Amino acid sequence: MNNYFNTIKDYLLQLDFDIIRENPQDGIMVIEKESAGVKNMILGIAPPILIMEQYIFKINNKNEEVFKSLLQKNRDIIHGAFVLDESGTKVIFRDTLQIENLDLNELEGTLNSLSLLMSEYSDQIIKFSKY
Repeated sequence: MNNYFNTIKDYLLQLDFDIIRENPQDGIMVIEKESAGVKNMILGIAPPILIMEQYIFKINNKNEEVFKSLLQKNRDIIHGAFVLDESGTKVIFRDTLQIENLDLNELEGTLNSLSLLMSEYSDQIIKFSKY
């Protein structure tokens, strides 16, 4: 796992992401790059996959319109998707990637997908977070 951890860390540094916390033994990193809309994104290295999760907002009042809109937006997201946590109240952006052949472009694709999502869908996210 250490090789994977170091490879992913190197990719993130090449992409100018800040590594806020890291635990190589557990395969966990927390990264951010606020200019890209990424803050406290958790990366879990669990061979054979890399799990990437970014908390987006909390649903205060469960609303069919919010859930429907999020599912419809999933169709437009290039990499990753909106998901709910176990409680059903936190909306998270999540993507999983195969680690064995992971390259810089693939990791960058997921991070760019999130950045694009946050820039084009931010008004709707803010609206949903106020429900």
